[in-house]
Amino acid sequence: MAFGLALATLVQSVGHISGAHVNPAVTFAFLVGSQMSLLRAFCYMAAQLLGAVAGAAVLYSVTPPAVRGNLALNTLHPGVSVGQATTVEIFLTLQFVLCIFATYDERRNGRLGSVALAVGFSLALGHLFGMYYTGAGMNPARSFAPAILTGNFTNHWVYWVGPIIGGGLGSLLYDFLLFPRLKSISERLSVLKGAKPNDSNGQPEVTGEPVELKTQAL
Repeated sequence: MAFGLALATLVQSVGHISGAHVNPAVTFAFLVGSQMSLLRAFCYMAAQLLGAVAGAAVLYSVTPPAVRGNLALNTLHPGVSVGQATTVEIFLTLQFVLCIFATYDERRNGRLGSVALAVGFSLALGHLFGMYYTGAGMNPARSFAPAILTGNFTNHWVYWVGPIIGGGLGSLLYDFLLFPRLKSISERLSVLKGAKPNDSNGQPEVTGEPVELKTQAL
C-alpha cells in the first residue's frame, strides 16, 4: 500500500508535468507505442535511474545500520526459478502498464474516478501478488538502486528483462489491439525522431493545455 499511495501522490503532483513515469519499463512502453521520442525516453530513463540511486543513498545514510537491512533489495524467494520469476515480473508489469495506458489515454471520454488512485492501486495490486515470488520489482530503477548500494546483483537481470518485456507487451496490447491508435508508420517514426510534437507523453512540445494528463481528471 505504501508503494501504491506513494506513486498515486507522484502522479497527482507531477503527472501534468512529465507524466510521472518514474519507471524505465513504463517509459519503454510509451516508446514502443510511439508516444515519445527516443531522446526523451533516454533522458527519462537516465533521470529515473539517477533519482532512484540518489533516493536510496539518502535512505541509506539516514537509516541506522541495525534496521537498514538490504534496503528492500529485490530477490527471488526460495524455490522460485529465474524463469518463473521473469514470467511473474512480465505479468505484473503488463497489468500495470495496461492500467496506465487506459487511464492516461486522452481519447477516453467521460473518465470517472481518479487517474492517480487507479495507477497507485494497480501498483499495490502487483506488490500484493508479486512480493511472494520476486519481491515485486515492476520497476528496474527501483531494483537497481538497492543493488548498487549493497553490491548485490544476483539475478538482477530478471528485474530488467521481466518489466521491460511486460511493459512492451502492455503497450502493444493496448495500442494495437484493445484501443488501436490510427497512426501510419511514417507518423510513428517521426514521433520517435522527435520531428513533431508528442500528444501523449505528459508534456507536449507546443504551448497550451497538456494533452495526456489533465489536472482536473486526476
